[in-house]
Amino acid sequence: MSDGNLQQVLDSKGNIVEFLRNQQVGPNAYPGVPAEYSNWRDEQRSWAETAVLFNQSFHMVDLLVTGPGAFDMLSYLAPNSFKGFIPDRAKQFAPVTPEGYVIGDVILFYLGEETFELVGRAPTIEWVEYWAQTGRWDVKVERDERTAARPEAEKHYRRNYRFQLQGPNAMKVLEKAMGETPPDLKFFHMATVDIAGAKVRALRHGMVGQPGYELFGPWADYDTVRDALIAAGKDDGLTLCGGRTYSSNTLESGWIPSPLPAIYTGDSMKEYREWLGAKSYEGVCSLGGSFVSDRIEDYYLTPWDLGYGIMVKFDHEFVGREALEKLKDQPHRRKVTLALDNADIVRVMSSMLQTGDKAKFLEFPSAVYAMHPYDAVLKDGRTIGLSTWIGYTVNAGRFLALAMIEEEFAEPGTEVTLLWGEPDGGTSKPTVERHIQTEIKAVVAPVPYSEAARDTYADGWRTKA
Repeated sequence: MSDGNLQQVLDSKGNIVEFLRNQQVGPNAYPGVPAEYSNWRDEQRSWAETAVLFNQSFHMVDLLVTGPGAFDMLSYLAPNSFKGFIPDRAKQFAPVTPEGYVIGDVILFYLGEETFELVGRAPTIEWVEYWAQTGRWDVKVERDERTAARPEAEKHYRRNYRFQLQGPNAMKVLEKAMGETPPDLKFFHMATVDIAGAKVRALRHGMVGQPGYELFGPWADYDTVRDALIAAGKDDGLTLCGGRTYSSNTLESGWIPSPLPAIYTGDSMKEYREWLGAKSYEGVCSLGGSFVSDRIEDYYLTPWDLGYGIMVKFDHEFVGREALEKLKDQPHRRKVTLALDNADIVRVMSSMLQTGDKAKFLEFPSAVYAMHPYDAVLKDGRTIGLSTWIGYTVNAGRFLALAMIEEEFAEPGTEVTLLWGEPDGGTSKPTVERHIQTEIKAVVAPVPYSEAARDTYADGWRTKA
């Protein structure tokens, strides 16, 4: 490539942490939809009280994987088991490096015989593309780039549309759109349904602690299906969700969307870094937050950090198996929700109403300023974990943060502190103003924070079990 490769970029930059913390890009963009259709408060409220329609057609990368070797290749890259995995099913797909650290996290759809699709952020997509080109398996991959990275002439076209219909009234809306009772599917199971004459793939899924479906199909049916859903929901409070609101839904469901790809160091990943372009996701993404270490490895996460330890199965050979076998019996951080202290939140916000020193601004509803936010969680002044997403939800009436902390402090009710703001006034990132650090008291709470999610999602990382 004319721009060189990622390894060359890293060799020229010196300290990797400093390089990523001073990148000039902010949080992940959500193109293709307005920031708000109405206002983010009502849009948040709708997924808890009525129904919401998320439009996911623009902001994620899709990778179609086909061929007789597709199943074996994807199984080799997945710490979770593929036993019993058959068409019309889906699963979380979070591959790790040979050292056992997470590269990324997407949803894997088993569409049909020798046909799979991965949907999510680019790091996992790139990892699968890399292995596909090795020639070890008879596979073909076709990447459908997210809108923000597409050529201007292609920004209004994708292979598939993708909608999420969620909330207490979601099933009512879907029934009206279909003209018949929707199929009673188990979590992460799929079926084909008919909406306004269009054949639609429906995945039983949940994003915001409420029941619902992910609906997708050929781009040519985008308007037909979207219009039919909107019409069907007009009497049941169906609300359209804008890009500003969308990024806050994870606070209630407990999914951490932003593990830093653990690929920047290690001889085992050097060939991959040389394969990645200089302007690949890993070459342009940004780090932010109060946690600062000279070692990029301190930002790497394990499956247990993300709550995925329950999914790791040693019933097959996969990249990173030996490392995870060594890690499995060691102490692990536990994923939790932090309920931030209202009085401290008001204190931080009130600093904006004065001259002189100010705390880092708390944006509503998502207070995320980099593609990979990492804030330090403290107990008695000592760092005991990391927070990787923060924002406000009107349904909880407070700011929440998703975090992973040492096991002994992870019981609900434990008091901890979130260190808010970056040292030395911040970095050169344009998304964060000059500010001073401050501490925000917090109480450990369950994850997901939504009780509905803990009670109704399939057994796994999101449930009480």
